[in-house]
Amino acid sequence: MADRQPPRKRAAALCYEQDKDTAPRLVAKGQGLMAERILAEAREHGVPVHQNRALVDVLSRLDLEQQIPVEFYMVVAEILAFIARAQAASQRPAASGR
Repeated sequence: MADRQPPRKRAAALCYEQDKDTAPRLVAKGQGLMAERILAEAREHGVPVHQNRALVDVLSRLDLEQQIPVEFYMVVAEILAFIARAQAASQRPAASGR
């Protein structure tokens, strides 16, 4: 029996600048060590990370700086809403326990 290797970690990063972009664009992608680096950079800069294996599969096929395909607008919109909620929650003052 052949030993099965665990799947390599993969990551993709999107950027959306409302005043510049008409749609989010792919700014980084990679697997293995590169994926780890992308995730580490995101955490270091306080960028929320969302896991979606199917979306990473699709994004990994895009060229860097390419805008996401129209058919993925809804999925990416949900992720952007997740990020907005996470950022809003992190900016709320902590409850005082009283």
